[in-house]
Amino acid sequence: MVSTINFITSILDVPREWIFEHYLNLTCRLSGQTVKLKSVFNLSEKTESMYIYFDETKNYYRFKDFSSGYGGDSSNLIMYLYNLSRKQANLKLVLDYSKYIENNNYDLVTEYRITGTYKVNDYLVRHWNELDKDYWTEFQIGTKQLNKYEILPLEYYVLTKNELNLQNSFSIKGSYIYGYFKKDGTLYKIYQPKNKEKKFIKITNYIQGSEQLTFQHKYLLITSSLKDLMSFNALGIQNIECIVPDSENSLLPDSLIAEYKTKYSKIITLLDNDKAGIDAMKRYKVKHDINYIIPPSEKDIADCIKLHGIEKTRNLLFPLLKQAL
Repeated sequence: MVSTINFITSILDVPREWIFEHYLNLTCRLSGQTVKLKSVFNLSEKTESMYIYFDETKNYYRFKDFSSGYGGDSSNLIMYLYNLSRKQANLKLVLDYSKYIENNNYDLVTEYRITGTYKVNDYLVRHWNELDKDYWTEFQIGTKQLNKYEILPLEYYVLTKNELNLQNSFSIKGSYIYGYFKKDGTLYKIYQPKNKEKKFIKITNYIQGSEQLTFQHKYLLITSSLKDLMSFNALGIQNIECIVPDSENSLLPDSLIAEYKTKYSKIITLLDNDKAGIDAMKRYKVKHDINYIIPPSEKDIADCIKLHGIEKTRNLLFPLLKQAL
């Protein structure tokens, strides 16, 4: 990612996750989980009483420090840490993040796992509408593929948390909410493409595309998302089936790779062309000797089709496919 200080002009450009990860020296990426640590406001504390948690009602990360009583959002954290006003804290964040990305990549986590706090316990499937059609057809994805991969539009979904024998629930409603289902009807993921902070809610583990494999094709392609898988299928390339790892931040299990190698002549990867995607493809190459293709022109194959069309994308991709295979 190429960035300069001129690109960061607002606190809205600073990822909230980065603020907590950077200033609290967290050793893990924030992806929906709750993190517990010792208070940064009470250095004599010996027990962990500070919580970094994803607030489902507000749709972003917050903190609560029971040792000092401080709490709030990411800007509040900086206000308390450096004794600043909110305006001063936001200015510091803009400047610090600008300096950080001059020499570092920061890839946003778009897939969140609901763990321990709120869980999806209900949803309502609705009818497809023109907004859905406009969104999916941009990527050359139509009804046939949406049905094949068990994707349905949702009117809403309900998040519920049980705490102190009380149940707290609220519903998320809006356009562009889609449920990803297994063939037995189990909801395993929710996709919200217009939600910049949380596009995915992962409900249960599932290798996407696994139930649709026929093992009648010569090659297997590992791609980064179900949308990319369906867009690739739209290219009409013969003898290739596709599959997607359980999470965009994880690789397929070694045992599964070994099994697929007995069923296909060759396996290749086509993940995103950002740092995270390229690093993952390189790991597949080192661990399993799997060749990879870096998406031509755009971040992923779906965006390439959206911006350049089927024919141009096919022409860009064919030489890379032949080389990888």
